[in-house]
Amino acid sequence: MRIKSGVTTRRHKKKYFKIAKGYYSNKRNRWRAVIQQVEKSLVHAYTGRKDKKGDFRTMWIQRINAACREEGTTYSRFMAALKKNGVTLNRKMLAEMAVHDEASFKKLVGLTTA
Repeated sequence: MRIKSGVTTRRHKKKYFKIAKGYYSNKRNRWRAVIQQVEKSLVHAYTGRKDKKGDFRTMWIQRINAACREEGTTYSRFMAALKKNGVTLNRKMLAEMAVHDEASFKKLVGLTTA
């Protein structure tokens, strides 16, 4: 008896159609269009996850720079002084301090200018 593997094919297609839910026009319900669009979307999603890391780093640097300028210094001088004094806080934590804990950030700036 011949087995046509319809169950396997249907299971495979269901995964793609589930991902394609909500896509525009026939990109959600026609098999060839679904394959093309889902694969393209997954490529863009991958690059987007990589780009997001750089976007956050840019935002942290902008926040640190703005807080530094309020204290009368620049980002580059501040970071160079931190490195020289052996302070190993990363940009994410420095940005959090600049936004939520101004007092401790001012102490850091004071430490670097002195």
